[in-house]
Amino acid sequence: MLHAPAPDSRDLFDVAVIGAGVVGCAVARRFALAGAKVAVIEKGSDLLSGASKANSAILHTGFDAPPGSLELELIKAGRAEYLDIHAGLGLSLVETGALVCAWNDLEAGKLEDIAAQGRANGIAELRLVSGAEARRSMPGLSGQLVAAIEVMGEHIIDPWSAPLAYLTQAVALGAVFARDTEVLAGRFDGDWTLATTRGDIRARAVVNAAGLYGDLVDERLGFAPEFTIRPRKGQFVVLDKAACPHVPRIVLPVPTEITKGVVVCPTAFGNVLVGPTAEEQDDRVRATVETDTLKALLARGAEIVPALAGIPVTAVYAGLRPASDSKAYRIFARPEMRAITLGGIRSTGLSAALGLAQHALKLHAGFGLPATPAPEAPRLAMPNLTETRERDWQRPDHGEIVCHCELVTRREIEAALESPIPPGDFGGLKRRTRAGMGRCQGFYCNARLADMTRGRLSEPLAVNGIEEPEDA
Repeated sequence: MLHAPAPDSRDLFDVAVIGAGVVGCAVARRFALAGAKVAVIEKGSDLLSGASKANSAILHTGFDAPPGSLELELIKAGRAEYLDIHAGLGLSLVETGALVCAWNDLEAGKLEDIAAQGRANGIAELRLVSGAEARRSMPGLSGQLVAAIEVMGEHIIDPWSAPLAYLTQAVALGAVFARDTEVLAGRFDGDWTLATTRGDIRARAVVNAAGLYGDLVDERLGFAPEFTIRPRKGQFVVLDKAACPHVPRIVLPVPTEITKGVVVCPTAFGNVLVGPTAEEQDDRVRATVETDTLKALLARGAEIVPALAGIPVTAVYAGLRPASDSKAYRIFARPEMRAITLGGIRSTGLSAALGLAQHALKLHAGFGLPATPAPEAPRLAMPNLTETRERDWQRPDHGEIVCHCELVTRREIEAALESPIPPGDFGGLKRRTRAGMGRCQGFYCNARLADMTRGRLSEPLAVNGIEEPEDA
């Protein structure tokens, strides 16, 4: 793969953002829009290489966030900004609404408190409904449903195009994206010098948005430990598109003290998602899937929506959430060292990312650095990957269909490879195009994709389990 040049150690950036997950990408955009010279440092081969690549893609309202919390404030701010900018950036919004479902009298007894909390959180569009009324809005729900809360504002988005759009806009404003670059240590002597695997990077201020490694990055920067990341694994099942007509809304469980619980929801790509689990582990890298757990998820999905029984599985995956030793976001500002830590951002990170970026900019304003003129925001529109709007294969002269399961055109793949932030690995290509994400999971298109991406990715694409040599 041909990397962009590493940042010149003689350059002095206004802000170095460590981590290119959804939060880091949103922070980079916000600072670049404010006129800052930004470096984004990511140890993976692509953005979303860590926790952000695996989530349920729900744009939350914050109805169940802790009352009065910073998390609630930032979810609401992030959601409001997403609703304001998504159309201009070509990003998706699938207006599904959600049902918080009680399956027994004990759970039903908790609904009034959940609804009261939602209203106290400023979410007006929610109401208690009977099981029969909930089934009228979603006939596929099991007859065992006792009652529910309808939350009109909970929606589905494309979880990958949004952070790509944030970072693309930042790069268009001059931000530098340094991938395959791990921060090893940091030294502050009036400005920051970050020692990385690709040389030193200098910056006036630092924002740690390192997700699963947030506590370790703080340690490498020389800060006393303020929190500890405790990775929480979530396993998911993706059902075939035949499931989607049965699940027009997000189906949420009554949450527990530990987790929001197993969700059944549509995706913007026309599938149905069942998950996640919530499993504590020490490993920050590997997120395995277990057959028994996946079977349990399938069984639970069929209990909630009986028509899901027997529908084929398209994919299974597991992700790690950067949970910490507290349920609260772990956000710290150190004005004397011009450093901000955005840590412990768990399952609400996709919704809160733009709000977190606004908050980071406010904290940065307290550092006393001179302001820079805000540039005009560059206009861009992301390629549509969702089933709610016209796709490339539906347009004239689309040419070859490379991935027939997901109807991905050669034109889309070539555009991704030639984009301002091309994919660094096969996962990145899949997230930009959906190629290889369908029923056959790349069995029929991987050879073609290997040919098209030769020399372009950090590792050559394996074809049916055999790695394609670079010089084949």
